[in-house]
Amino acid sequence: MRTEFSAAQLADPGLQEANDILRKCVHCGFCNATCPTFMLLGDELDGPRGRIYLLKNLLEHDAQPSPQTVTHLDRCLSCLSCMTTCPSGVNYMRLVDAGRAYIEKKHRRPLGERLFRWFLARVLPYPARFRAVLALAGLLSPFRALLPERLRNALALRAGTRRAAPQTRPRWVLQGPPAAGRDAEKAVGVIAGCAQQVIGRDINAATIRLLERQGCPTRLLRRPGCCGAIEHHLGQTALAERRFRQNIRDWLQQVDRHGLKALLVNASGCGTMLKEYGHLLRQDPALAAAASRVSALSQDVAEFLSGPLAGPLRGLDSTLTKGLRVAYQSPCSMQHGQKVDAQPMALLKQAGFDPRELPEKFMCCGSAGTYNLLQPELAKALGERKAACIAQTGAELVASGNLGCMTHLRQFTDIPILHTVELLDWASGGPKPF
Repeated sequence: MRTEFSAAQLADPGLQEANDILRKCVHCGFCNATCPTFMLLGDELDGPRGRIYLLKNLLEHDAQPSPQTVTHLDRCLSCLSCMTTCPSGVNYMRLVDAGRAYIEKKHRRPLGERLFRWFLARVLPYPARFRAVLALAGLLSPFRALLPERLRNALALRAGTRRAAPQTRPRWVLQGPPAAGRDAEKAVGVIAGCAQQVIGRDINAATIRLLERQGCPTRLLRRPGCCGAIEHHLGQTALAERRFRQNIRDWLQQVDRHGLKALLVNASGCGTMLKEYGHLLRQDPALAAAASRVSALSQDVAEFLSGPLAGPLRGLDSTLTKGLRVAYQSPCSMQHGQKVDAQPMALLKQAGFDPRELPEKFMCCGSAGTYNLLQPELAKALGERKAACIAQTGAELVASGNLGCMTHLRQFTDIPILHTVELLDWASGGPKPF
């Protein structure tokens, strides 16, 4: 793609990067074939190629975003399926993130949208605030029909979280006595996350039990909580970068103090974000090296369990799993963002399950961070489409690697949806998760 940035513009590292990305695009349109919003809406401007043209115009001309342009860019899920499909290596993720920051700076949204985005950025990343809002949402449930549409959709998601953890399950079982064969050279830290500390604590507990069973001394890193992805994808760059810096300092302090060999993440969107720290802070002379170190240490838990340090899964009891049919829903941030796709299926098979690949596995489920709250109609259409694909597999259970996907999809299917580590933990001696 031909670009027309001036020499003065290209002196800006951000615009230089955008120029390099844009010039890789050859207009082939292969990206549209796997873009969820293009497949739903059939509009060129709701596909990656059309959005690239919109972003090129904004950035080259320092243009004021029109409401129509903002609408088309807001509809992007950042599922990154287009990046897997692209034959030219266009890094659409970094381009659209730059576009979101540009819109946040240049465009004044209607008051209701501004307030809602402000609310999301200042509640979801903070476990105590999020917990309080969920409690309030429970009080509002009887009045759901009277609420604005976005609040009604939020209550629907809350229903999905209630089904995640039956009361009969232990809520917060952590390390307990040291497992036999623990090896200091396998010491790891588990990033607790933000929303996951509120509605996915069983996932963190299962992760720690499973890792300890593998002989890995494990520390749960609860603070800081959020990885910064929520603010980053809302275009709130200053808030996000402040969080990145705090995380890097605090996590590396823990790494050095306890000799941690990896920083593990069991929410795939967070993992994709952590692996971008080194790139995003590459211009920061004080933290560039530290940010790159955090990115290098970061792994999805399935990625780590499939690697040489963890070794084969221990303590498996195939009489428990009995060839249970498990549909594996591969989160977009995992399969397209981190390129971690085959490993979870292989781990499930190793544990005795019968893992099933979904039809249209490349398609987003519609969760996409805060997308299901910001674009509820499109998110619902994608959730229903994904649920239909799950049904086609004949599965008895669904496994996923991302809490957001799990919570969103529980609205559209009655098949139990669990994190992959919950099933692996059960197969090797942990509590039954369903």
